[in-house]
Amino acid sequence: MISMVGKSIRRWWALFALPTCAAFAIGFVAPFIIGIYLSFTDFTTVTDAEWVGFENYAGVFSDPEFLHALWLTVLFTIVTTILINVAAFFVAYMFTKAMKGANLFRSVFFMPNLIGGIVLGYIWQLLLNGVLAHWGRSLTYSATYGFWGMVILVCWQQIGYMMVIYIAGLQALPTDVMEAAAVDGANSRQTLFKVTLPLMMPSITVCSFLTVTNGFKLFDQNLALTNGAPSNMSEMLALNIYRTFYGRIGFEGVGQAKAVVFFIIVAVIAVIQNKLTTRKEVTA
Repeated sequence: MISMVGKSIRRWWALFALPTCAAFAIGFVAPFIIGIYLSFTDFTTVTDAEWVGFENYAGVFSDPEFLHALWLTVLFTIVTTILINVAAFFVAYMFTKAMKGANLFRSVFFMPNLIGGIVLGYIWQLLLNGVLAHWGRSLTYSATYGFWGMVILVCWQQIGYMMVIYIAGLQALPTDVMEAAAVDGANSRQTLFKVTLPLMMPSITVCSFLTVTNGFKLFDQNLALTNGAPSNMSEMLALNIYRTFYGRIGFEGVGQAKAVVFFIIVAVIAVIQNKLTTRKEVTA
């Protein structure tokens, strides 16, 4: 009887899982494999691809604009990952304390994450250009202004989202451990760095993973805020790949090769970051 029930469950599981697996294969796995193949070809459409080997990849690493975009993206990701996580944890730590209107403030901090990237980019373009106009400058005056404009925009957008994750982690902390630290005479600073932060490492792992990947994948905010100006000096990796593929005739293969390199870089860095933070996780 039990074996018959087990077989019935497996049959229904396969029936419900099949559409999802098929959609994943058609919508992700197949395009991913085709994209890798096209990165080794010269093509304008999928049907007229001609094999050129590693010629496209040679073009990737000989492109100074790509190398500049890579360096700028790495710097941007480091800066935003630190700022977002430190600010989000501070705000979450503050809102988990007893204070009036904490729920309202949480909602206000989370709201920027609900705004689309393109809309957000144009809003902050108006705001920042209005401020810089007092000194006769704009976001496109130099890459430095564009860089810090994107940092401000992304931090403002993502701090509230990471705050929610940190609040969930803080509220899940075992009270007996916190009480034991207080009984042992630990002050607030010692409790924070010796007890709270080590126990919060799972939340820190998730938030740092999200901020690192979001930093590398930034596209729509970059497009709306600066569009790579001046002279593509504020152009991030995703925007550079987009411009190569759609903006330069005959460079579709190089653009596809850039996309493959981009995937490898993000995957490797995300795995390394995840392993480094996971090693520091502890259990109460």
